[in-house]
Parts: sequence; structure tokens; C-alpha cells
Amino acid sequence: MEALVVRKLGDPTTKDWESSPIVLSKEEAIPAFESPTAVRVRVKATSLNYANYLQIQGMYQEKPPLPFIPGSDYSGVVDAVGPKVSQFKVGDPVCSFAALGSYAQFIVTEESQLFRVPDGCDLVGAGALPVAFGTSHVALVHRAQLSSGQVLLVLGAAGGVGLAALQIGKVCGAIVIAVARGTEKVRFLKSLGVADHVVDLSSQNVTVTQSVKDFLKSRNLKGVDVLYDPVGGKLAKETMRLLNWGAHILVIGFASGEVPVIPANIALVKNWTVHGLYWGSYKIHRPRVLEDSVRELLSWMARGLITIHISHTYNLSEANLAFSAIKDRKVVGKVMLVLDDKSNVRSKL
Repeated sequence: MEALVVRKLGDPTTKDWESSPIVLSKEEAIPAFESPTAVRVRVKATSLNYANYLQIQGMYQEKPPLPFIPGSDYSGVVDAVGPKVSQFKVGDPVCSFAALGSYAQFIVTEESQLFRVPDGCDLVGAGALPVAFGTSHVALVHRAQLSSGQVLLVLGAAGGVGLAALQIGKVCGAIVIAVARGTEKVRFLKSLGVADHVVDLSSQNVTVTQSVKDFLKSRNLKGVDVLYDPVGGKLAKETMRLLNWGAHILVIGFASGEVPVIPANIALVKNWTVHGLYWGSYKIHRPRVLEDSVRELLSWMARGLITIHISHTYNLSEANLAFSAIKDRKVVGKVMLVLDDKSNVRSKL
């Protein structure tokens, strides 16, 4: 089968395949069944997350031994089942997530780890759902327990987890404020109609805090109840000034490259709750939370409550371009590797 294999650590955005850390192998062995309840999936689409980009460079918290096939969330069609599989049959549309291995034509997993994609749902979109939407759902619903009428501030709102957070916030009935950089991203966010207020970081007319304060004042609101932060850096520090007493801070990641310092003395005085959210570790420590989360998200997807926005799609041989889109911050939503798709479209922007 074809698969992307990491032979050495390095930047996967290089255009020179000979020096690239990732190799497109066409002779990888199809993964074997390891139990009678295993299922083999022919992968249709698999997601590129910032964590995958970091992992190939050796900069992620989990460092698998070389060589390895990267990849996490994916969708596809059941290709074969073990003799004791009862929940799935060949041809069923499914999605799931794995620690490694989805950047390939086939992946094998236990039937208990698979989710059936509801009828009528886009299979490529389903492949983008587990990590990005799962991260935001667990953070907002399970950890912060976001409720109707609360104010949610989403940093990095045009990214995969950011767009998911906006939509989940709206489903929860929150007042949603989105922060992004650039006219094109801001225009797109406004067109979605899920954010009550959108702030453009590139604007020279007003600061983020002032823009948010003006909006809050116009709604007769005191401040922000939940800060969703996949960015970190100076922006996180600045927006903490907007938080209410008893607010929740969700630490999702550090796309800025800078880990923010959360002042413990102010957290004490204002009774803030700080949540570190490493979604992948839930698979070990709270697997039922992840499973329930993905099932609820798939039901929301089937009912049209959430929409998966695919920014760019590529095939396996274009992986360097796919990672470059993430590195260069060209993405609004998700970047996907789509397999067996002759009508592949590189960008939907």
C-alpha cells in the first residue's frame, strides 16, 4: 500500500523529496489484524493537525521511534472485518482517530474504536472531525461546562480547533467572540454567522481588548467567562484582562510559539480556573469521555448543527504542500489528505 513514512525528523514542508523527513512509500505492508475484533479501513481522508506537523519535527510531547507512519483522525470505508466483529460490515462509512498510522491507504483498528458516519454526512468532513472538534467539544462542554448566555472568547478562531470552538459555543447558546488575523479570514468568519463579534488582529484602528470591551459594553456585559486559547504568547496575556471573576481559561496550544505566563496571584483573586487540555491523553485516562464526545459531534453534524470547513485538500504525494499551508498560516478550517480522489481540489479559499 501507499503510505507517508517518517524516516528522520525534520521540517516536512521542504519541496525536495530527497531531503524531506517524509517519504512516499508505495511498498508498505498492509497492517495485519491483531485480534478477532479488528477492522481494516480503506482510508478516504485524513486530517493534518498542527500536532502532526510538530511530531514530524520531533517537537511534540509524544515522540514515536523511527520510522513511523504519522497521522491521527481519519475517515474511510470498512474493507475487511475480523471473525468476531459484530458492529460493522464491509462497506460501512466510518471515522476514528489513532496515535499514528492514518497517512496511508489502509489502517487497522479495534471495532470499539470506530464510529459509524451517519447517512448523508460528507466522508471527507467526517475525517476532519475527531481531533479538531473533539478537542473543542471536550474543552468547552466537559471541562469549562460552557452554558447559555456566557461569553466565549476564541483566539485563533480561523484555525481548525478555533472554527470548531465557535460552532460548539453557538450550539451551547454562548455569546461568541472570534479573534483572527487578516481581512480574508475575518470576512470568512463573519460570513459563517456563528460569531456575535469578530476582531481583526491586523487592524491598526483598535486593540483587541478595546474592540472586545466596546462590544461587551454594547451588550451590557461585564466580561468574558471562557477564554479558548490555542495561540498563547502576548495575545493570551492581553486578553486575560477581559476575564470575569470565576472565568475559565482553556489552554489548548501555543501556535504563536510562545508559552504564556498565567499570573497565579490574579487567578487567586479572581477565582479563575485554568484547564490544560491535551485531548489525546483522554484516550488513556478518560476514553469514555472521548467516545461520547465524538458520537455527540457526529449527531450534531448529521443534524446540520455544525459544519466541517475544509480549506485545502491534497493527495499523499503533495504532503509537503499540505504542511506548508499550515506553516504559512494560509488555512481557514482544516487541511486534508484525500486518497483515491481524482477530482482533488487543492484549495477552497
